[in-house]
Amino acid sequence: MRTGRLAKSPHGAHIRRGKAADLDALWELEKEVFATDRMSRRSLRRLLASPSAVAMVAQADGEIMGVAVVLFRANSSVARLYSLAVAPKYTGRGVASALLGMAEKIAKRRKCRSLRLEVHERNRSAINVYRKAGYHEFGRHHHYYQDRGHALRFEKQLSDDRRQTTAER
Repeated sequence: MRTGRLAKSPHGAHIRRGKAADLDALWELEKEVFATDRMSRRSLRRLLASPSAVAMVAQADGEIMGVAVVLFRANSSVARLYSLAVAPKYTGRGVASALLGMAEKIAKRRKCRSLRLEVHERNRSAINVYRKAGYHEFGRHHHYYQDRGHALRFEKQLSDDRRQTTAER
């Protein structure tokens, strides 16, 4: 994966692929951002090494600003944004949008036609980021999160191929 510059970041941040050496910082970010439904340290380690996952890290001045994790399934044209987290002190600076854009590019490179995600129904700032990026809501999972909150399901078509049917997804 190539490194991409964050267009809106005043800190000269860049996005790169996550690596095993990022584990401690990513675990701290996970604890800082999510009160519940956190990935375990073990899961983070596994995702960083998995061929069916890509973790992208936004970094500036040696500090991790945010991370996005995308999952891929064999023989599927649908990628899943598994997690997107931005350190609170970096919110509102375009970090989430830049990570989301890079997630879409990676999914396209892997020949995926769409990117899907779930977001807590009360996470208004994330929902706004997804809507602004062209995602549309297509469903929900009831009582999906530990607090029994509902997950809204969003999807964005990455391919111009409109012939794809629901069965192909």
